[in-house]
Amino acid sequence: MAFSRGKSDRPQRRRRAFVSRKKYCRFCADSSIKIDYKDVRLLRYYISEKGKIVPKRISGTCSSHQRELTTAIKRARNIALLPFAQMVSKPM
Repeated sequence: MAFSRGKSDRPQRRRRAFVSRKKYCRFCADSSIKIDYKDVRLLRYYISEKGKIVPKRISGTCSSHQRELTTAIKRARNIALLPFAQMVSKPM
């Protein structure tokens, strides 16, 4: 039984190009924002639902500010301002 490897009978679908926005570091753009371990509202933005620190390729922060964020989050966790892990409810 032979199969043709040429063009198929189905029409070709064009994939839409996904255009993502340019990610930028919020701390470099606005120098008035300071990273502090006591600022829980700011730090929660950089923590996932499961309690993990969001990587810089997703958050868009630069390397130096990502290092500052991780140390601030770890300090806030140690003094119990932030949880180490979030409670995830399992569907029944």
